[in-house]
Amino acid sequence: MTENKKNIVVGIGEILWDMLPAGKQLGGAPTNFAYFAKVLGAEAHVASRVGHDSLGREILSKLEKLGFSRKYIAVDRAHPTGVVKVQLDHDGKPSYEIKQNVAWDFVRFSPGLRSLARQTKAVCFGSLAQRSDVTRETIRKFITAMPDASLKVFDINLRQSFYNREIIHDLLKLSNILKLNDEELVIVADMLSIRGSEAGVVKSLMHRYKLNVVAVTKGPKGAVLYCRGGTYPSEGRKALIVDTVGAGDAFTAAMVMGLINGVCMETIINMANRLAVYVCGRPGATPMPSREMIKIADSLRQCGDK
Repeated sequence: MTENKKNIVVGIGEILWDMLPAGKQLGGAPTNFAYFAKVLGAEAHVASRVGHDSLGREILSKLEKLGFSRKYIAVDRAHPTGVVKVQLDHDGKPSYEIKQNVAWDFVRFSPGLRSLARQTKAVCFGSLAQRSDVTRETIRKFITAMPDASLKVFDINLRQSFYNREIIHDLLKLSNILKLNDEELVIVADMLSIRGSEAGVVKSLMHRYKLNVVAVTKGPKGAVLYCRGGTYPSEGRKALIVDTVGAGDAFTAAMVMGLINGVCMETIINMANRLAVYVCGRPGATPMPSREMIKIADSLRQCGDK
C-alpha cells in the first residue's frame, strides 16, 4: 500500500459525545473505529448524522481537526446531537445511558453514500444503530452496495435493550467478519440457541453465517482470532487502566487494517491486542496519535502470508 492510494475504510452508524466523569469525548463505536483506522493508515470516513446545535458543530470541528472529511456527516435540524452518559466502575469498565431519538437515529441513504460504498474496502457497523428503522435500512443498503470481496465487519457492541435475536441474526447474514467480547459471545449463543465451548460456538457461527474471521476479546485475558485456517490467541498484557472506552474499537480497526494488508494472523492478533491495551491507559476513546500507535501501524503494513 502506498501513501498515494490508501484503502477506503468506513465506520457507519452512531456519532456522539461520550459524557465521561472527566469531561466529554468524541465517541460512537463506528466513529472510534474510523479514527483508529485513519491513524493506522486508511482513508477513513464516518457516515452518520449530527444535530443542528452547538454539540453538533463541535463534533464537525473536532472531525476536521482530526483530518476527517465532513462529506458523509449530515446535519439534522429536527433531532439533537447524540450524547451518552458514561459511568466507570473501579476497573475503568464503562456503563452507558444512551439518549434516544437523536440525529444518528436518522442517517439516510444517499447517492453519496452509495458511491462511497462502491469504493469501500472495509466497513464496520454495530447493533446499536439498528434501534432506528431509518439508520438500520441505510446500513443494510450500504453493505449491499459494497464490492463482494470487501470486509463487512459486525462489531456487535450490545448496549442496554437495543438488540434482539432478529437484529443479530440479520446482521450476521450480512457480515463476513464478526468481533465481540467473551460476555457478548455468551449472550449471542443463547439468543441463537447454540451450545458448547467458546471454540464450538464460534465454529457454529462461522458455519451458519459463512463468516471468514471471528475475533473474541477477553479484556485483561487477551483475545482469540478464529479463522478458517486456524486459531490464534494473544495473551493479556498488564497495563494501568484509565478507562476501557474505545479499546474494542481500536482492536477492530487494527484487525481490519492487518487483514486488508495481508499481514499474518499472529501479527494481527498481537498488534490488535497491543493497541487495545494502549487505549485503556488513556482517557476517552480517541487518544491522539503517538509513537506507540505509529509502531503498531508499521507492523500492520508489513505484508505476509496468512
